[in-house]
Amino acid sequence: MSSPSPTLGTLLHHLIELLDGDVQAAYTTAGLAWRPRYTPVLRGLMSLGPASIKALALKIGISHSAVSQTVAQMGKDDLVELKPGADARERIVALTPKAQAMVPALQRQWAAVNAAADALDAELSAPLSGVIREAITALNQRPFGQRILAQALSAPDHPQPLPSNKLTPEYPTS
Repeated sequence: MSSPSPTLGTLLHHLIELLDGDVQAAYTTAGLAWRPRYTPVLRGLMSLGPASIKALALKIGISHSAVSQTVAQMGKDDLVELKPGADARERIVALTPKAQAMVPALQRQWAAVNAAADALDAELSAPLSGVIREAITALNQRPFGQRILAQALSAPDHPQPLPSNKLTPEYPTS
């Protein structure tokens, strides 16, 4: 019996593990206590200056929740500090001197990572970065959840929904 082919999610997860694992190793080899997930937040702060989590999320295209979690971890690593915003609910994120001192070394690493990504793109039948951008655009136009639902509803063995006036199926009482 052969094992089933990996699914899209499994393949994407494995790809991210391969990429992030080696990027993390490059940071470690360079003597940088840095995690790949910190990079978008740092770049956003370099562009915006001190900013709210909401503004960062919008700038870098990552969910508010993911930015908040990353900022919390960066705070534990003394890379950002949080200050109250104009609104009591708003927190302003700012780089610490420790993070600012790391920027030149990080920029060298980013240049190496980008060059390696370009080299990988050149080896593939289609540039991975281009395919990923196309996929993101397509999913922004029609989310994956809608695609799943459409496929499920078109399946020949799909159970028909209950009439709207029936909240539960009828069961025999005997």
